[in-house]
Amino acid sequence: MNSEELRKRTKQFALKAIKLAEALPKTISGKIISVQFIKAATSVASNYRAACRGRSKAEFKSKLHIVLEEADESVFWLEIIIESGMLNNADVASLLKEANELTAIFSKSLFTARQNDS
Repeated sequence: MNSEELRKRTKQFALKAIKLAEALPKTISGKIISVQFIKAATSVASNYRAACRGRSKAEFKSKLHIVLEEADESVFWLEIIIESGMLNNADVASLLKEANELTAIFSKSLFTARQNDS
């Protein structure tokens, strides 16, 4: 997968996350989790875009590390949404799968970037 395909994939993830967050209950916890989840999921896309425009290898790795953290945080919030019963597992499963895949991709990418410096 090239960087342009990954850029599109992370943007689609952010858009789907926004739709899912809108479906959360309008309770206090639902609103808080919605905001936290949207911040993390959209940050994956925006920081990956910034990483691709990095002016140095160090800047690229720094942004990629943020992308990895935000992808993993997105996984966390999706697990909370499922385990708390806020939404049906079936409604969240595909987005959780994508969040886990993105986490794995960026983990490997960051590992490779660090290895290339050695």
